[in-house]
Amino acid sequence: MESASVLLQSLANPLSETNDEGIETELALGRTLEGGQVIDFSSIKASSKAEQALADARNQICSIENDVKLMDGEEILGINQDVIKEVGHDLGKFASAQEVQDCAAYIRSKAPEGLLSQRTEGTNDKQSSSFSAAQIERFEGILANSYKESGEVTSAFAKTFYLGTQLLPLEARMAIWAVYVWCRRTDEIVDAPRENDEEMLLDLASWEMRLENLWKYGDCYDIFDLAMLEIRVKYPNLDISPFMDMVRGMLMDVPDLGQERYERFEELHLYCYRVAGTVGLMSLPVFGCAPGYTDEVAREPALSLGVAFQLTNILRDVGEDAAQRGRVYLPREDMERFGVTEEQIFEKRVDENFVRFMKFQIDRARMYYERARRGVFMLSADSRLPVQSSLDAYGKILDKIEANGYDSLTTRAYVGKWEKLSIIPFSWYRTLEISRSFPLPGDKTVVP
Repeated sequence: MESASVLLQSLANPLSETNDEGIETELALGRTLEGGQVIDFSSIKASSKAEQALADARNQICSIENDVKLMDGEEILGINQDVIKEVGHDLGKFASAQEVQDCAAYIRSKAPEGLLSQRTEGTNDKQSSSFSAAQIERFEGILANSYKESGEVTSAFAKTFYLGTQLLPLEARMAIWAVYVWCRRTDEIVDAPRENDEEMLLDLASWEMRLENLWKYGDCYDIFDLAMLEIRVKYPNLDISPFMDMVRGMLMDVPDLGQERYERFEELHLYCYRVAGTVGLMSLPVFGCAPGYTDEVAREPALSLGVAFQLTNILRDVGEDAAQRGRVYLPREDMERFGVTEEQIFEKRVDENFVRFMKFQIDRARMYYERARRGVFMLSADSRLPVQSSLDAYGKILDKIEANGYDSLTTRAYVGKWEKLSIIPFSWYRTLEISRSFPLPGDKTVVP
């Protein structure tokens, strides 16, 4: 039987012996080619059933006069009691609904000309210079609290990710927290316990419409929207597409609307892009690029890092996903190749076949980490260490899976806080140009 490394090599360069027609077919499937065109699935719709369900929910919302779900400021959509419990205190209680609207007007007044549309022709928000010093001080205080609570949510739910953000400059750090909270809220809208999916779809449709209104008009509905609006203004090249794509990714996890199983890796790759690769694209304008590089050039490594993170999550949580969610994300094609069955996953049986299968999957994840490492040198100097340290800390989970005998069915790989901190000096060295010529023992040479 082929070794995992040989199989991985064929995966990494699947088109080496295909004709032009074959290449077009593979590109249509969304495969990212080594050294070739970047395919990030941004043009691919969700399943027709999911898209129709979301469209129906949008139509239902639009048919309701004085749309309550879209405009109600009493509750913070996506910030449920589970989130509040995890953080340890109430969230978003430091500003009234009117203050949120006034603060949004202040932020819109600072937007570059043409970035936001006016809802009614001839009506404009006051210039920032028209606000009194006391008003501006209050608005800036509200924004500071919005970012502070965004950081608390990030810290509560994504400890490794949060640790990496601590190495960013303050402004970029806060922007990444705002992005994370938007993603967290999207996830909570879909995963929160409900009596039926109709309510979830209405909330998700409202959420998507809110996003569109924030992007186009600068509309805000709660204090966390204020932080998102400010980063929309500060980073005008921030694209709405990855945010919309993440909504589709969340739909892929909804029973009867999404995808219960993944036959091939290409299908799983699409899921990884939507729920994690999108975060790389959301973050890229905030991180900024080094001289000589552009967002478009750095796009593929950013996507690869998101895919690497999500594959790591999947490999770490095989047993947990099966036991708690009845889900198996692993591609059936790969499982059949190595003689692994769903029955043994649900029965938590680790055998030789499962070990070989996990070795192959870990090799695949590391391939994406290697692709992502190339992008570190494409980033601005201030962003390299945070990204590299997150890459190294998360990649360490794969080492832990190996140390656990590849048993991710009964044991959850875990990297402690102090171990993550101990990685930072090595991560720092990897961001230096000298590391390209003199890599650390075990590291591969990073080429531009």
